[in-house]
Amino acid sequence: MTLQTRTGIRRLSLMSLFEAMATPHQIDRYLELLNPMATVRDLRAEVTEVRRTTADTVTLTLRPTRQWRGFEAGQFVQIGVVIDGVRHTRCYSPACSQYRSDGRIELTVKAHPQGLVSQYLHTNAHPGLVLSLSQADGVFRMPARRPDKILLISGGSGITPVLSMLRTLLDEGHDGEITFLHYADTERDVAHRDELAQLAAGRENVRVVLAYTGQSDGGDLHGFFGREHLEAAASWHGEAQTYLCGPPGLMRGVREHYDRIGLVDRLHTEEFAAPVAADEDATGQLTFSSSGVTAQNSGASLLEQAEAAGLTPEYGCRMGICFSCTAVKTSGCTRNLRTGETDSDPDQPIQLCISAAVGDVSVDI
Repeated sequence: MTLQTRTGIRRLSLMSLFEAMATPHQIDRYLELLNPMATVRDLRAEVTEVRRTTADTVTLTLRPTRQWRGFEAGQFVQIGVVIDGVRHTRCYSPACSQYRSDGRIELTVKAHPQGLVSQYLHTNAHPGLVLSLSQADGVFRMPARRPDKILLISGGSGITPVLSMLRTLLDEGHDGEITFLHYADTERDVAHRDELAQLAAGRENVRVVLAYTGQSDGGDLHGFFGREHLEAAASWHGEAQTYLCGPPGLMRGVREHYDRIGLVDRLHTEEFAAPVAADEDATGQLTFSSSGVTAQNSGASLLEQAEAAGLTPEYGCRMGICFSCTAVKTSGCTRNLRTGETDSDPDQPIQLCISAAVGDVSVDI
């Protein structure tokens, strides 16, 4: 056994001893009373800079604690903030390059009208605020061998993961064709607009195309996504790999077009909006078996119905990307709100936020 191995074992033993002495609380619960960033196990981040570049977005620069392992462009993290004594978590994608030299993370948060966490951060975020942080996760990322031609399409707050991809590619010195097509209501709604212009300036292989859906002047394109926009932005898209993130309408339009032209295998997507459950003819009864609670099926997602029944299942993104709300469906049939697929097999793990009941369903929560 090497000296390094023996030292590691000794440290683990001491940590276990300290934690046993600290019972019923973890050591980090005591350390945070002295310094919220002094942690043994918990991953946290301190806000070091706050910028508000549009009326409804805030960009935060975070300094993570030593446990941070970094991320790949396109992935997401969960951050947690205490609001009125309750910790709430949400998922956001870093917008910075994965190679950022100071090791910090940049998140751009859009304040949604009904968004508790996003509204709080937009209004109250300040340097010195400490947030809980998860390690990066998600499969929305580029392959290690970068494609020769890349088309990045985003809309609204979906700009963040694809902007991270663009920044990362430029830091790598990528010399293939890159087009960044972004949709916004008006030019005032484009987060990072000045930076996008700077990133494209002087680079012959990089093109930024801004499409405004609510403004008839300025920008490069106007109206909603369609074949003509794709041809104008990147006539070579048939030879490219396309990365897409945006609101449901944009996502649906791009998917349908790529399906029609036989390019769906070249389209890679990330959802940043919760799927809508709209089944006015819903029938059956829900049983939350561990809690002994039953409710009539309203057609809403199982997460929403559990909350309406007074339960508090764990969740993170509410959009089906973080898997925090996974529970076991013990019986019945559920429908995936994203894909429309149904599942009647018993004892299956499902994501509550993107699953709806089809008739009687029992879930182990």
